[in-house]
Amino acid sequence: MIQQQTTQKVQETTKQIEDVNSTELIWDQLTSWYEAILRNLPNLAVAVVVLLIAYIISKFVNRGVQRLLKSKVEQQSVLRLIGRTAAIIVVIGGMFIALNVLDLNETVQAIIAGAGVSGLVIGLALQGTLSNTMSGIHLSFRKNVRIGDWVQTNGYEGEIVAIDLNKFILREADNNTVIIPNKMILENPLKNFGLTDTMRVIIHCGVGYESDLPTVEKIAKQAILDNFDQVNSIDEVEFFYREFADSSINFMLRFYYDITNGKKKLEVTSKAIMVIKKAFDENDINIPFPIRTLEFNNQLNLQQSSNKEA
Repeated sequence: MIQQQTTQKVQETTKQIEDVNSTELIWDQLTSWYEAILRNLPNLAVAVVVLLIAYIISKFVNRGVQRLLKSKVEQQSVLRLIGRTAAIIVVIGGMFIALNVLDLNETVQAIIAGAGVSGLVIGLALQGTLSNTMSGIHLSFRKNVRIGDWVQTNGYEGEIVAIDLNKFILREADNNTVIIPNKMILENPLKNFGLTDTMRVIIHCGVGYESDLPTVEKIAKQAILDNFDQVNSIDEVEFFYREFADSSINFMLRFYYDITNGKKKLEVTSKAIMVIKKAFDENDINIPFPIRTLEFNNQLNLQQSSNKEA
């Protein structure tokens, strides 16, 4: 019994000593931190000032970069991205300077090493997204691809509405919106109708075999010359007979006109078809259509069979 009491007192005494040691250790650690803060207070103040200056400079850098590239990049989203990227670089530079002022070189090296590994992992995970983003930035700097141009790419044709960071937006002639990843725009051919002010209008038609072909050519060309003010002479209208078809002799007529979008091309093509049809009607030129004639040569045999059955 006495031995148990003695053992219990020893354990309690040991615990009190451990508690005192732990408290002293914590207090000593807090004291050392406090002294370190006081000792590095000037450096800490300098580091804070460096961060504030870097933040202020980043604001001016953001605005300056956007103003500098405003004439070269039409997309506001791309301008903001480039401006913010430049501002972030300035802030990161200020952070590294502040860490060096605080004599945290090992921390700086760890951050740089970690950033390299993290950048590799993030790059692999977001490979498709980053590819579209970089393609969007590249497209924004291309002078031959502009908002408002009429283009044909990846099986679609329409007006460029926007070039965002990750997508290329077209509005087709039927007012449908097509969204294409920027990566596909760079990897596939793109036909831009808006780079030139003129476009060739092509009309395909056919006339009957009984028609006088030189007269048909002259009437078709004169119809275009009389109704389109940008066609200055009959020689500017090209006319070619192409084939002997089943019901007609087909020809192709083409001429240049000021066209910068698909809708205008449809309007000019429609007008050309109407004036050619009117000119042919006035001169009794036939535009044939396929006709199928059915002949019943066994009509007499059918009649004889009916009489026998009667």
